[in-house]
Amino acid sequence: MDAHLLDAARAATGFMPDDEGLFLHERAREAAPHGPLLEVGSYCGKSAIYLGAAAQEHGSTVFALDHHRGSEENQAGWEHHDTSLVDPRTGRMDTLPVFRRTVEDAGLEPVVVALVGDSPTVGRHWRTPLALLFIDGGHGEDPAHTDYETWAGWVQHDGLLLIHDVFPDPADGGRPPYEIYLRALEDGFTEVGAQGSMRALRRTSGDAGDPVSSR
Repeated sequence: MDAHLLDAARAATGFMPDDEGLFLHERAREAAPHGPLLEVGSYCGKSAIYLGAAAQEHGSTVFALDHHRGSEENQAGWEHHDTSLVDPRTGRMDTLPVFRRTVEDAGLEPVVVALVGDSPTVGRHWRTPLALLFIDGGHGEDPAHTDYETWAGWVQHDGLLLIHDVFPDPADGGRPPYEIYLRALEDGFTEVGAQGSMRALRRTSGDAGDPVSSR
């Protein structure tokens, strides 16, 4: 990974360990020659840099989807709340300005496109096959399963699905990312790698536009 971009990724606000970020980057380098990449859950732009570096190298595009109001665990009173990301005018989380600065400072604006909105609303109008989908949005039951049902069906055959914060042991973390990982295995995705809590799966059955199972 380009040294400047790696430094930018490491300096960006976020929760992704470096080894998982580099794993994400390598899988993105594999997928980027074959189509666009999309991440669900951009926060302040750390993962967008790992993905954007791969897209820049191979002439692809990263669509970075987030409503930028913070997931449940980012709200006041929760463990991952950051008061510096609260808009003093409204009292609401607003990570979009930080995300934009992160991408701009990394020089990745030509390849990282922000999609600002909630996942199901944007997804209702999406029709583009994806070479890679990275799910790292809200980790509550409804947001995680909705993200999976909305977007996994747009992964093209042989494309990659990556899911963050997959913890088989409930003592290590929340269950919904692990639950959608199990659903993917039943829906024609085959695990092809792992790093920390990151799981990489390849779509070996079905193609873009074929829906995945619903609960």
